[in-house]
Amino acid sequence: MARYRDVLIDVLLAAAVLAFTIPTTVIGYSFSLWGPVPDWIEFLIGAITAATMLVRRRTPWPAIIASAACACLTGQTVPMILAVYSMTAEHRMRRWQYVALALTAVYIVVDYTNPHTDKVVYLSMVRALTLIYLPALVGTWVHGYRRLIRDLRTGVREREEHAASEERRKIARELHDTVTHAVTAMVLTAGIIQGAEEPSEISELTAHIEDKGVQALSELRELLTVLRHEDLPRTQGVGGITRLVKEEQATGLEVSLHLDVPPGTLPRQVAHACYRLVQEGLSNIRKHAPNSQVRVSCELSGDHVTVSVVNSADRGGEAVRAAPSLGGGYGLAGVRERIVLAGGKLVSGPTSEGGFALVAQLPLPLGKEKA
Repeated sequence: MARYRDVLIDVLLAAAVLAFTIPTTVIGYSFSLWGPVPDWIEFLIGAITAATMLVRRRTPWPAIIASAACACLTGQTVPMILAVYSMTAEHRMRRWQYVALALTAVYIVVDYTNPHTDKVVYLSMVRALTLIYLPALVGTWVHGYRRLIRDLRTGVREREEHAASEERRKIARELHDTVTHAVTAMVLTAGIIQGAEEPSEISELTAHIEDKGVQALSELRELLTVLRHEDLPRTQGVGGITRLVKEEQATGLEVSLHLDVPPGTLPRQVAHACYRLVQEGLSNIRKHAPNSQVRVSCELSGDHVTVSVVNSADRGGEAVRAAPSLGGGYGLAGVRERIVLAGGKLVSGPTSEGGFALVAQLPLPLGKEKA
């Protein structure tokens, strides 16, 4: 619609130029600075000037030159007004003041020579400055306004795309942490069931699978609630770390826990980041070093909390069943994003004993809702 609107405006301007030039020639009201000229030349220059209105958005020079020639041959100065406005409104000319000055001189000469106007140089100069420089100045304001609107629209689109990208990353982190941990635990438990013989043991393991499935469905339901109603989900705090450790101990992983954080002392975002870090660390150990010794620690010290998951070198053997690894590598990246968003720092890498350490330190901002 914008393209057709611009074309319609250009056609109307071309028609306006013809309406100012052709009739004056027909009724003998036109004049030339160089004396009488054939009517067909005036018709031709009027038609050429009108045609330049159709290309004024691409280049300003045809309209400028043709309108000046039209003023000199027919005495019509309206096309020059349209030309100088188009020169600054549609294009970014650095030296438009000089072009406007030249057209002002042409206007003064034509207006003073016009047999149908007064012969006062002062009035000719006032009309020239008003009808040439004023449209040019208005054109510069219009050009600047259009550029401002384009920049604002571009900025809005970029911000919207960035916000949408951040939301997708948040959803991806929550889905990865929720689904991957729950499914891994269920797969491991199902593998243990294959070697179980006692009915009571099998019943206990199947109940564990059911509990993990219900937990995963509950977290997914909360995530969908966030997407539908834009409410904050119920986050897992440091209390959930104890449950994670017990679940891994139940599957045979040798895990020790040191938890020194009083309940309700951590902000929700920090507490949830600690929980997800321990969850991801234990999941990775289950995949890559299931027969190692693991130390989970979460300690409050002054204005920050330190959480870590450190495992020794894998001792080999089949004492503990390894979790399946599907690749991807999104877990640690998601944890790192959580820690950074909470204002903390994450350090991960192999230890000197051949194990792996995942350590984060998060500040405790004041005035935050506790979890």
